[in-house]
Amino acid sequence: MKFSANLGFLWTDRPLPDAIRAAKAAGFDAVECHWPYDTPTGDVVAALEDTGLAMLGLNTRRGDVAAGDNGLAALPDRTAEARAAIDEAIDYARAIGCRSVHVMAGFSDGTDAHDTFVANLTYACAKAAPHDITILIEPLNRYDAPGYFLSTTTQALGLMTEVDAPNLKLMFDCYHVQLMEGDLTHRITSLLPQIGHFQFASVPERGPPGAGEVNYDHIFRHIATLGYTAPLGAEYKSTAPTGETLDWLPAAKAR
Repeated sequence: MKFSANLGFLWTDRPLPDAIRAAKAAGFDAVECHWPYDTPTGDVVAALEDTGLAMLGLNTRRGDVAAGDNGLAALPDRTAEARAAIDEAIDYARAIGCRSVHVMAGFSDGTDAHDTFVANLTYACAKAAPHDITILIEPLNRYDAPGYFLSTTTQALGLMTEVDAPNLKLMFDCYHVQLMEGDLTHRITSLLPQIGHFQFASVPERGPPGAGEVNYDHIFRHIATLGYTAPLGAEYKSTAPTGETLDWLPAAKAR
């Protein structure tokens, strides 16, 4: 199997280009990130070319983090900011050869929020399509992100049906889905055609796989059995320096 290092959580003590090189040295097959915008695109491209790794995804900006923002696309009174963040993310992704953008919904609820999110996702998909970029949406669990607009895969599928764009896909983070819905094996099987990327972490600690209530040996084998061959995203909180948390990786890659 193949694995991607999420550099929003791993090697966060290093500048992004150095983190990319560390991921390659550790044996990862790809990388992904959260908010790379303070790093010049040329520096990221150089690191990707040096390592031969692909950058799989990045997020739209959260907004005013100090004021509590965690995304903008479902906030009815902030459409201009949300679309500026979408434009910025697509432009950055194009510059570094990244093939997907996660559009963050933010803290909101109700009909107006739903309609705003649908409109902004429709906008994002139309902007991304000419560049062969996939737009991702990700349900976040109510414990880590109480009040986040998107919290379940069922809700995500409804949005995807309404937007009806072929480049809108589900970010299936096993950590969030287990906390909100459980039944990972059957959900992965039924949702696979709609899934654009997988992420994982132990539950409930959100640490490396190998502890907690999810048997990732089983989950990884199941995903492989379904014929999914893209890298799976390691998005977990390091319990030690990142290099000391990778005991799971060699065996997982050998599956």
